[in-house]
Amino acid sequence: MAKIPQNIIDDIRSKTNIVDIIGQHVHLKKAGKNYSGLCPFHDEKTPSFSVAEDKQFYYCFGCKKGGNVFNFVQELEGLSFQEAVVRVAEMEGIALAEEYKQPEEMIQHSPLQTKLLQMHQKACEIYVHMLKHTQVGQPALSYLQSRALDESLMDTFQIGFAPNERNFLFKVFTNDGYTFEEMLASGLFVQYGDNQLMDRFYQRIMFPIRNEQGKVIAFSGRFLPQANQVEDKEQPKYLNSPEGLLFNKRDVLFNLDLARSSIRKSEEVYLFEGFMDVISAYKAGITNGVASMGTSLTDQQLHMISRLAKEVIIAYDGDSAGQNATFRAIELFEEKTRLKIAIVSLPEKLDPDEYIKKYGKEAFYQLAVHGREGVFPFLMRYRKQNRHLGNEREQLAYVQELLMDLTRVDSVIEQDRYLNQLAVEFNISRDALQSQFMQQRRLNQQQSTSAYNRNMQSNQQAQTIVTITHVKKTQLQKAQELLLNRLFTNPRLNQRVKAEQIEFPDENYQQIYFLYDTLVESTGSFEVAKFLDILKEAELKNIVADIASLNVPEQMEEKEWQDLQKLFKRVSLEKQLNEKKAAQQLASQQGNQALELTLAMEVIQLTKQLKQMS
Repeated sequence: MAKIPQNIIDDIRSKTNIVDIIGQHVHLKKAGKNYSGLCPFHDEKTPSFSVAEDKQFYYCFGCKKGGNVFNFVQELEGLSFQEAVVRVAEMEGIALAEEYKQPEEMIQHSPLQTKLLQMHQKACEIYVHMLKHTQVGQPALSYLQSRALDESLMDTFQIGFAPNERNFLFKVFTNDGYTFEEMLASGLFVQYGDNQLMDRFYQRIMFPIRNEQGKVIAFSGRFLPQANQVEDKEQPKYLNSPEGLLFNKRDVLFNLDLARSSIRKSEEVYLFEGFMDVISAYKAGITNGVASMGTSLTDQQLHMISRLAKEVIIAYDGDSAGQNATFRAIELFEEKTRLKIAIVSLPEKLDPDEYIKKYGKEAFYQLAVHGREGVFPFLMRYRKQNRHLGNEREQLAYVQELLMDLTRVDSVIEQDRYLNQLAVEFNISRDALQSQFMQQRRLNQQQSTSAYNRNMQSNQQAQTIVTITHVKKTQLQKAQELLLNRLFTNPRLNQRVKAEQIEFPDENYQQIYFLYDTLVESTGSFEVAKFLDILKEAELKNIVADIASLNVPEQMEEKEWQDLQKLFKRVSLEKQLNEKKAAQQLASQQGNQALELTLAMEVIQLTKQLKQMS
C-alpha cells in the first residue's frame, strides 16, 4: 500500500526507453530524430502521434495528449499513476518491492474489480494444479498430450482442468471469505434457487482468457467425457464465461498479451478463428497469432490490431463458414484500417489445428509463412461459390464483380497479371477487359469524389470549429510557450528570468514555470520526463508536452529575448491599465472624487508608458 518514493520512480524511468514501451502498442516509424505513428487515444489514418526518444516523452498533435512513459501507460490502460509505475516496472523486468504493488488507488477506486481479478487468478492456479498434479486430472492430461500439447505449451497458456464436481470451486472461495455477491459477479458460478451457487465449469479442460495486460479475466472450458461414458449431447463442446465487469468479448483478442512482442518485431499478426488454432499455431512456431472472441471482428479489435502491425494474415478455417468469415474480415480491414492483408487458405476444409494434426507442424509453418496469397486470388475463388460458370450470364456477372475488386489492387503489375488470367480463363479479349476495368475505376473515382464532397459539406461546421481552435493560439501564448521551451532545454536561462523578474501573464504558464523553477532549484537540472511526474493535472501535462515538442532553433538570439520581454511588459501594463480603469469607474459611481482623481493620473501614466512601447 506504500507510496513509491520519487527516487525509485526516477530510477524506473531512467532504465526504461519510452520508444520500447509505446512500440508495444503503437507501430512507430523513425521520423527525423523522433518516432511517429497512429495515435492510440483517438481514431486517425494519418500519423500525428510523436515520440521523442531523447527527451523521453510523447505528444499527439491531433488530440493534444502528451506525457512521459508512466502517463502513456496510465492513459492507455486506465490506471492510477502508481499502478502505471508498477506496470512499467513489470514490463521492463525491474524489481520492485511488494509493498508498492497494491496501491491504495486501486483498492479505493475498484474494489470489486480487484477481487474479481484475484478470484480468476486463483481459479486459474487451482485448475492448473488439478490438471498436472491430481489423479482426477489425469484423463484430461492424457487427452492434451494426445493432441501433442507438451508441458511447456500447457504452462505457457496456463491450461487446467475443472473436475466433475459442482461445488468444488465454490467451497474454496467460500473458505477464502468471498461473499455471495462477489462470487456471482465473477461469472465462475451460476445461481439456482434463491441464494445457492454452483460451479459454472465442471468436467472441462480450462483455457484462461487474458486481457492485454496478461490478467486472467475469463475462461473457456472444453467438455471432456468421462471414460466409458457416452458424450452428453446436452453439454456444449465449449462453454465460455459470461460477459461482466472484467470480460467484454468485444474488447478482447485471445493471446494478445503473449503475441504482442512477436507482432511488434515482425510487424505482422495472424488472425485465427479460435483459441485452439492459436495454441496449435504457437506450437508450430507462429507466435504472433491472435483470435477474436466471436464470429465477427469489432471496431475495438480492429483498432488493437492496427496499433501493432502493418500486415494482417487471415488464417480462418477452410470450410464454407470460415471462407465467409474471411470475406467479411477482408471488408472490415479494408474499410476501417490501412493494413496490408494476406490470406492463408487451408485445403480440405480443415482448420489450422486439424491441418497440423494431419500434416504436421512444419507443413503448417511453411504454408503460413510461404504459402500466403493476396486478397484478389482469394476473391477469385470465393466469388465462384454457388455460381454456374457454364452459364454465360453468371460468367459475365462473376467477371464484373472481379473487375470491381481489381480496382482496389494498387500494383499495376498485379492488375496486368489478373486481367490476363481472366482473359484466358473466359476467352475474353484482353483489350475489352482492360477497357471495362478502366471504366469501372473512373466510376469508382467519381463516386469517391461525390462522397468526399458530401462529407466535406456535412463536416463544414466541425472543420470551422477545428480551424478556429488552431487560430486561437495568440502571439502571447506562442511567446510564453517559446520561453518555456527555452527554459526546458537550457535551465541556466532561469537565472536571467529571475534576475529580470519576468512573470508569465497567463496563469497556466506561470504555474508551469513555478513548478519548473522549484524542480531546477532543488535538483540543479531539468528533464521533461521527470517534470511530467510532478504535474498532477492532465491539462498541464498536455501543455508541457506540447511546449517540449516545439521545433525551434537551439540558440536564443538577444533580439528574441528583448522581444519576449517587451511583449510580457506590454501585456502586464495593459492588464494594470484595465484594472485601474475599472477601479476609476467604481470610484466615480461611489462618489469618491479623491480616489477617482488619483486613479485617473495613474491611467494617464500607464497609457503614456504603453505609447512609448509602440
